[in-house]
Amino acid sequence: MAFLICTGLNVLLDNGAGAATLLVDKISGKIVEIQPGHNAKLNGLPDEQQGISVEFLDVQDKYLLPGLVDAHVHLNEPGRTDWEGFWTGTRAAVAGGVTTVVDMPLNSIPPTTTIANLEAKRDAAKGQCFSDVAFWGGVIPSNELELKPLISAGVKGFKCFLIESGVDEFPCVSEADLHKAMAILDGSGSTLLFHAELETPCAHGGDNDAPHGTVPSNAVGLPTHYRTFLDSRPQTLEYDAISLILSLQRQYQSLRCHIVHLSASSALPLIREAKASGIKLTVETCFHYLCLDADVIPDSRPDFKCCPPIREASNRDALWDALREGLIDFVVSDHSPCVGELKKMDEGDIMAAWGGISSLGLGLSLLWTEAEKRNVSFDQLIHWTSRATAIHASLDSRKGKLETGYDADFFVWDPNEVYQINKEMLHVKNKISPYEGQNVKGRVLQTFLRGHRVYDRDEGFSETPFGILL
Repeated sequence: MAFLICTGLNVLLDNGAGAATLLVDKISGKIVEIQPGHNAKLNGLPDEQQGISVEFLDVQDKYLLPGLVDAHVHLNEPGRTDWEGFWTGTRAAVAGGVTTVVDMPLNSIPPTTTIANLEAKRDAAKGQCFSDVAFWGGVIPSNELELKPLISAGVKGFKCFLIESGVDEFPCVSEADLHKAMAILDGSGSTLLFHAELETPCAHGGDNDAPHGTVPSNAVGLPTHYRTFLDSRPQTLEYDAISLILSLQRQYQSLRCHIVHLSASSALPLIREAKASGIKLTVETCFHYLCLDADVIPDSRPDFKCCPPIREASNRDALWDALREGLIDFVVSDHSPCVGELKKMDEGDIMAAWGGISSLGLGLSLLWTEAEKRNVSFDQLIHWTSRATAIHASLDSRKGKLETGYDADFFVWDPNEVYQINKEMLHVKNKISPYEGQNVKGRVLQTFLRGHRVYDRDEGFSETPFGILL
């Protein structure tokens, strides 16, 4: 038998942060008892006897927080492991307090669109994960008969694109494709996730030569100027996509639809009206849309490029307001890295660069730094990045809070430490990030996965990757 006792003055439970003591069974990986008070007496700890191992962790006045659940991550393995992989991506995750990631169906080769492809991804992940990993499936043209088998195999839902994705093996869907998929998913208990940018050719089933990471042929301006890229992907692309999604959803009312990485504040009135009408709609936004703004992005810096784009400061303010109102349900990274060659850093060609921001492991520090300026409570941040994301990915029976019977996933957090992000802190494979050089507040000191310490700021990562596939 092996136990871990964790105690501290600021343990975040459902009723807020306060003094508490947790008992963890390291064999089951579960929290088996929680008592109020620092160094409180535990009733469930067996009497000392031979064969019992007990570890003790006292975080004092630091915070003990539930492990974060990042429900939008591209780990790219197998097939594009030079972009990212399970080993590096999950190490980066736990260094930022993320104990569970949900992997997107692209940009791996093959994508997660069939049972065979899902098994290929799971085989690639085995023995490599420092965090737990779950998987989204994908909806592409003509794979509707794969959807129910994928649900039975454990995918947490399905993602589709209304605009070209940028990779040939994951084409966008037409409205006709969506009717086929939604008819099958309606009533299944699953969820359909949308990359919600819409251009007419794809929407009507034609070809579209403006993929994720490139620019429509009608773009005007220098390719190194951020404004040229921003103007090429206006808010109307998101507004029109969400309008279509809501129109479809009214025909399949038991199916929850979800908007990934909302960037356009102009779509918020649509979302408000839909939620008020009772439509099963959820929405996420990303760290970069809440912490960066187009007004200060330098030219010739493709590391700031993502799709949809980072918009102006007024748009960012509106997204924060929508989070507080509940129109946006939670926050994710959309960690979407690539190799340096595709990011076009030497050329500074924003137009030709891959669109995706690398931020896995940095999110909470970035969000806390910005949230303090806006008087947003830390409890609310953890809800948006842990509890709500666990609910979204149907992991809320074991993840997303510190409670008896839940997985003992948590991390130690210093909310007051200020530091500057440098390359050595980027545990991802390709160390390209728009946040390098930025000063942030709040730092992860240690991370535990089902009671096992998997990261320590001073000692590094555990030798054993304890993550499992969910």
